[in-house]
Amino acid sequence: MIEIKGVSKSYDDIKALNNVSFEMPQGQVFGLVGTNGAGKSTLLRCICGVCRPDNGEILIDGEPVWENPSVKEKIFFISDDQYYFPGSTPLEMASYYRTMYPKTFSMDRFFHLMEAVSLDPRRRIQTFSKGMKKQLSIMLGAASGCKYILCDETFDGLDPVVRQAVKRLFIHDMEEVGITPVIASHNLRELEDICEYVGLLHKGGVILSKDLGDMKLGIFKVQAVFKDEASLETVKKNCNVIAEEHRGSLITLTIRGQRTELETIITSQLPVFYEVLPLTLEEIFISETEVLGYDFAGITK
Repeated sequence: MIEIKGVSKSYDDIKALNNVSFEMPQGQVFGLVGTNGAGKSTLLRCICGVCRPDNGEILIDGEPVWENPSVKEKIFFISDDQYYFPGSTPLEMASYYRTMYPKTFSMDRFFHLMEAVSLDPRRRIQTFSKGMKKQLSIMLGAASGCKYILCDETFDGLDPVVRQAVKRLFIHDMEEVGITPVIASHNLRELEDICEYVGLLHKGGVILSKDLGDMKLGIFKVQAVFKDEASLETVKKNCNVIAEEHRGSLITLTIRGQRTELETIITSQLPVFYEVLPLTLEEIFISETEVLGYDFAGITK
């Protein structure tokens, strides 16, 4: 388990992380999402021990990660901007990582994975496309044998076939090896397919962190046509409405609460029509951040 306790990190006057606290359960895919500049990449760098928090601490399986080589051996960080030694080949990078993870790195698996994605281990990496470089970093991470794989925008630049292959690889390693992938991404629809737990960051702080299924059970989208304005106002007064949209007579409300309770309130007003729909992860993200003022609707005015 990864435990983040009161972590803050600043770069000069910029507060990248502000008293961040939550847990990442072991053996499940954790999705880390957030607004631009929310601190996702900084948090991942703190978790893997590249950056030292100004305040707070990060524990991996109960031990602090900072300046702790035995804990860092459990972590492989796949950066959004991969770095490879100038003029190196995948085989040379694999040999380097084998020295970094001497107990767990498997050259046999590395060669198997490279063959599976049709990458030549002896070709110069500088001749690879962006997507091929991203594939290589993922294959190195999978071959490392690390317990925790930290991924910063892992799926960015990958074609649809490779994206599905990477998802299957993560799921396989979770079942067979017990890895815990932590995936930071702006592609919320993609995360929704694979993640079980999600943490939402905004301006360096945590909006919420919970099981994705539980998250969806506590917030709904209601589309309805009410007989008059008074009925709508009654619903809004008695429900925790966090967003509202009008399209002619059709009203769309985003409501936080239990489904049975909000349906009771809505039906009491005898609507002409209504339906209650679960929100996607993207809709939840938009709703939660709009409440905090992260809204660019005025850009078209």
